[in-house]
Amino acid sequence: MEIEVKIDNKCSDTKVVIITNKITDEVDYIINTISNHSHRRIVGVENEKITILEPTEIVRIYSSSGKVFACCASKEYTLKLRLYELEEILDQNNFVRISNSEIVNLKKVDKFDIRFNGTICIIFLDGTITYASRRYVKKIKTILGI
Repeated sequence: MEIEVKIDNKCSDTKVVIITNKITDEVDYIINTISNHSHRRIVGVENEKITILEPTEIVRIYSSSGKVFACCASKEYTLKLRLYELEEILDQNNFVRISNSEIVNLKKVDKFDIRFNGTICIIFLDGTITYASRRYVKKIKTILGI
């Protein structure tokens, strides 16, 4: 693949052009990545204070009792978005769904412990532990290349 960037001081808005002889998985991925690059912010609420969260700061996102929470290094925020909406916003190379109720940031994972009973124990850099449901084990193993 060849990438070309042109700088034009007269250009007022960024324009992306893809020239190809056919739509491949790679081209489709690029199109989806660019078009899904949402300007939608992840807003967290903590003690009635609103904070714009940077995805790189998020360790994990989970739902409990009908609410969605984002765990960052030292704080936990309530989110207004649903998990499926967050999946669309977050970078799929860094965030992976591990159960019906949880998404984790792979860059914040220290290690994966694959259990004999078919589950995966996920240990984060801060020592927090969570478990992937059996339903998502195959997907996680594919992402990890095992």
